[in-house]
Amino acid sequence: MIRRRKICVVVASRANYGRVKYLLKAIQNDPMLELQLVVGASVLLYRFGKAIDVIRNDGFEPVRKIYYVVEGETLTTQAKSTGLGIVELSTAFEDLAPDIVVTVADRFETMATAVAATYLNIPLAHLQGGEITGNIDERVRHAISKLADIHFPSTEQSRERLIRMGEQPERIFNFGCPAMDILAHEDLSIDDTIMARYGGVGAPMAWSKPYVLMVQHPVTTSYGEGHRQVQQTLDALNRIGHVQKVVLWPNIDAGSDDISKCIRVFRENHREAPFHYYRNFSPEDYARVLNNAVCCVGNSSSFIREGSFLGVPAVLVGDRQEGREHGQNVISAGYDAGEIHRAVVRQIDHGRYASEKLFGFGNAGQRIAEKLRDIELPIKKRMTY
Repeated sequence: MIRRRKICVVVASRANYGRVKYLLKAIQNDPMLELQLVVGASVLLYRFGKAIDVIRNDGFEPVRKIYYVVEGETLTTQAKSTGLGIVELSTAFEDLAPDIVVTVADRFETMATAVAATYLNIPLAHLQGGEITGNIDERVRHAISKLADIHFPSTEQSRERLIRMGEQPERIFNFGCPAMDILAHEDLSIDDTIMARYGGVGAPMAWSKPYVLMVQHPVTTSYGEGHRQVQQTLDALNRIGHVQKVVLWPNIDAGSDDISKCIRVFRENHREAPFHYYRNFSPEDYARVLNNAVCCVGNSSSFIREGSFLGVPAVLVGDRQEGREHGQNVISAGYDAGEIHRAVVRQIDHGRYASEKLFGFGNAGQRIAEKLRDIELPIKKRMTY
C-alpha cells in the first residue's frame, strides 16, 4: 500500500490563513495527501481576532496549537517570539514527521517555521517568495527563500527573481496566489445580515451604503512612529464625513501596540464620527468587505493582491509595500493627512478599475497541492546561476 504524503502547513496569522484556505481544502481532499495543520502565534489570541475559531468553523482541526508570542509587540519581543517559535515548532515537526512543511510569505512566524524545518532536514515549500517590498519583510522573505526547497511565487516577476537568487528553476512554480481562489469561487455580495455576527464597536454600520476600508499595520523599520503614521490616516478619513469607514485591527508585528492605542484614542475622541472598528473577519467575509469598498486605505498587501483581482480602488500609505508589483488600482501617499485625503477622494471619484490577473486566476490551491503530491523527494538543494 502506498503511504500518503504528509503535508504540514503552518498558519500563524489571520491574513495567511486566507491565503492558504483553498490550499488546505485541496490537500484535505486529495486521497494521496495527509494534511497536518499547525496553528500558532496571533491565530490563537483573542485581541487579534482569534482566527482559530474561523479555521475550525471551516472544517479544519489543527493537529498542534502552539503559543509562542512574547507579549509587548516591540522589536525585542518580535525577535524573542521568533526564537520561541523555532523551539516549539521543532518539537512539533519532530513529533509529526511531515514529508514537506509549507510556510507562507515573510513574517517572523514564517522565519521560525523555515529555520525549524531546515535544521530537521524536512523539505520546505515557501509561498509568495521573490517579492519586493519595504519594511523588514523583504529581508525575511529572501532569507526564507534561501532556506526553501520548493517555491510557489505569486507572479512571473517573482519567479524570475528567485532564479536570479540562485534557486533551482525546476523547483519554482508560478501558479499564482491561493488568496485569489476565494475571490474566484465565493459569492462576494454583502449586506447587514451577513455581517451582523461580527458586532464590532463604533457608529452603526449600514453595509448597503458606501464605505472606505482601512487596514494599516506597523512598519517595523520605523518602529516608534506608528502612532503618528496611523493618526494621519485617521485624520484624513475623518475629513470625508459623508462616507462610512471600516477600520480593521492591525497585525501583531512590532509597533502594533502604538497603532492600537492610536485607534482607541481616536475612537474615544470621535464617537459620533461614522467609523466602525473590527478585530477580524473570516477569509470570505474579508473578501466581501474588500470587494464592496469604494476605496481601501492603509498598507495591507491585500489591497495589492486581492485588490487588483477585484479592481477595488486603493491608496497605499507609507513605505511598507514600497516596490511591490501592483496593478492599476493602486496609488500611493505619504504619511500626511492632506495627501492621503486627496488620494482617497481621487480614488472614490474614479470608481472601480478593470480586474487584473497579476496574482493568478483562482486555481492556485489545487495546483500547489498536486505539485506537493507529485514532486520528487528527498530534495538536495544546490545554488544555481
